Amino acid sequence: MTESEEDAVGRDTRAPPFVGGIARGAPRIGCKGGAVGEEEEEGLEREASVVARIELCHALVRERRWREMRACLTQLVSEQGSGSAPTLCDILWHRFREWDPNSCVWDALANSYARAQMVHDALYVLSKMSSLNMKISVFTYDSLLHGLRKTDMALELFEEMESRGVSPSEYSHSIVIDGLCKQDKVGEALSFLQEARKEGRFKPVGMAFNILMSALCNWGFVQSAKSFLCLMLKYGLIPDRYTFSTLIHGLCKVGSMEEALDLFERVTKEGMGLDTVTYNSLINGYRLLGLTREITKIIQIMRSQGIEPDLVTYTILIAGHCEHGDVEEGMKIRKDVLDQGLQLNIVTYSVLLNALFKKGLFYEIDNLLAEIYNIGLDMDVVAYSILIHGYCKLGEIERALQVCNVMCRSHRVVPTSLNHLSILLGLCKKGLLVEARWYLENVAIKYQPTDVVFYNAVIDGYAKIGDIINAVHLYDQITVAGMHPTIVTCNSLLYGYCKSGDLELAESYFRAIQLSGLLPTAVTYTTLMDALSEAGEVNAMLSLFDEMAAKRIKANAVTYSVVIKGLCKQLRFDEAISVLSDMNNEGYADPITYNTLIQGFCEAQNIQMAFRIYDIMLCRGLVPTPVTYNLLINVLCLKGKVNQAEMLLESLREKGIKLRKFAYTTLIKAQCAKGMPINAVLLIELCRKVTSLSIYPYYMHLLSKLVLKNIQIKNVKSLRLYLKFSFWSSGSAQTEDMSCGDIFSSISSGEYILGRPLSKAAESGYKQVLICSCPTNKTSINEADRQMALRSWNVKFRRISRDATTVELQLCNDKFSVIEWSLYRHH
Repeated sequence: MTESEEDAVGRDTRAPPFVGGIARGAPRIGCKGGAVGEEEEEGLEREASVVARIELCHALVRERRWREMRACLTQLVSEQGSGSAPTLCDILWHRFREWDPNSCVWDALANSYARAQMVHDALYVLSKMSSLNMKISVFTYDSLLHGLRKTDMALELFEEMESRGVSPSEYSHSIVIDGLCKQDKVGEALSFLQEARKEGRFKPVGMAFNILMSALCNWGFVQSAKSFLCLMLKYGLIPDRYTFSTLIHGLCKVGSMEEALDLFERVTKEGMGLDTVTYNSLINGYRLLGLTREITKIIQIMRSQGIEPDLVTYTILIAGHCEHGDVEEGMKIRKDVLDQGLQLNIVTYSVLLNALFKKGLFYEIDNLLAEIYNIGLDMDVVAYSILIHGYCKLGEIERALQVCNVMCRSHRVVPTSLNHLSILLGLCKKGLLVEARWYLENVAIKYQPTDVVFYNAVIDGYAKIGDIINAVHLYDQITVAGMHPTIVTCNSLLYGYCKSGDLELAESYFRAIQLSGLLPTAVTYTTLMDALSEAGEVNAMLSLFDEMAAKRIKANAVTYSVVIKGLCKQLRFDEAISVLSDMNNEGYADPITYNTLIQGFCEAQNIQMAFRIYDIMLCRGLVPTPVTYNLLINVLCLKGKVNQAEMLLESLREKGIKLRKFAYTTLIKAQCAKGMPINAVLLIELCRKVTSLSIYPYYMHLLSKLVLKNIQIKNVKSLRLYLKFSFWSSGSAQTEDMSCGDIFSSISSGEYILGRPLSKAAESGYKQVLICSCPTNKTSINEADRQMALRSWNVKFRRISRDATTVELQLCNDKFSVIEWSLYRHH
């Protein structure tokens, strides 16, 4: 049947007249001795209505009014609902089997069920039709294939269709291919297409090729997808916009941006207008490569073609900035989008929330959540998960629990197992094992988890604090509940035994793990090996290391670090270097392992070998960590090679390497110890410029070293120290505490304290620099010494304006050492 047949004039076959909506001569089903109860009467009325509808469908078929007939059956199927096929089939068979267009109505009924996604009813109708030898149309098969395309039954139904002599339509193959691809069975889809082509049954249509190309691109097989472009041309099919968009998306996904742009330019030059989806693919490709700046160019091209960026475009752009740590730019783009009158969706907000959590920006997180609430946007499970995970990571367990409670009360989404696991891990990380145990028991009661992941988290928490008793008790609870402990469970318990210091019990448990049937992992061996190394049992550790190799358990970087650390502790450096070489041969390259060996040589104060390992590290393309530089600078300072340490630090700075506080403070202390105050002052100044470190204590340390070393200003008539201070400024936070009063709590020990903070020193006015000193043979100062100091020192004054940061002290004396200094306002 075709749509055009609706206008054709059919045979003038009349239906039998009906009485009361029921065909004449039809038995009245459900009557008992002529007495019809109320429920039976209602049933008869419903049946009569169904019969009348089916009669109408037959009449419409005779008049070739196919669309109206299908609409009538669609409404009937919708009203009767799922599971109604047996009833309707019974009525069709008993009431209408002699009617001329009956088979057409059967076929349309099956089609209606298939289109309504009532697959089981459709299959029931088809089975009845098969048993009655009725012909099933290809359109009904296609509808049912579409409904079953994501199941294994689709292929069986297709084979049944062919076995019944029904020739597939041009869409039949596409539907099956689409279903196989949606089930991630791309290989089977390719085989299905190849077989159909081989047997000459394949009817080429662009949809089938586009579906296959899309699936291949999603799997990263772009070159295979491109081959179908040639096949399309071979069949005389013209690739459409979807075809090129699919290929561009695939090329962007694998990072082939040049090829994607080349294809994009060729297509646009040929006059084919690409849509926003294609542009978004290009933008996302640049995001994946970290080339956020290129995205702006694509957006400009979009606008030049009259295509405005949509919400997906802006979400990709925001994600690109956030992934590179520039959450401020992401928030700025958000504001620009809102100013344009667009409303962000929860996906965009989730991207921003995730980035803000990584930065620990609580204030901005609260503002963004308030914005989501004010616009009435519903949170999805991803957004809730980001909140729970983010709060747990930052130690805000209470807020994570609040989010979880809100999630439960929403009745739209429920916490996932990962949400519960995040909370358990967060509680354990903070040492709140009592709360973690309570939470675990509540989750177990409510959700009845069948795996041991939750229990593993709490057992590991107990093990890390050395509470082996509670860890074992929870382990027993797992086995009583019928759950099976995993190797992760056993690894945590093994760590607990090692943590408690009972190596004998730890080794016994290790052997028990092997006998239990569980396969020990590299973590299992490394845990026990580390405990043996710490206990000085290096030979036993090496035996386990050899056992790992014999059992073909691949060691990881941590394993090699543990072995090297143990060997270094016993000064067995040759063996340690040999293990490092084995690690390199295995293809591992981890800075932690190199740092371990460097640390071993540094502790042995073997500078030459420490730097040799450092050079090997660089040759292998590894990027040294801040720990590496801290170790090297520290060992140079310990050996008194302060100048070399200074040169190393300067070279690292020139390379743009950011150093931590330890590197600076170590060198400053060494400079003070070696009597190099000027160098120390310059380094402190440099430290203040390049880091956010508080440098005031190091000035105090410098001055204490001057006193302790009894450095007197003898031969120098004038020593100018340019000391830089960070002051309170209007509207800004305090960046530095200045001492006012006593500076040192103990001159003899060289300790220093932060005294009372100077009140807002940015106030304009004259400041008096008051130098308090004492004779060099004293370590304390009394009032007489103070007065003599004031007379003997040449004290200079200098005006300090609101924005000034420099105070110049001119000190001229050869009998006194500086032990106190303060900054007062000059009245």
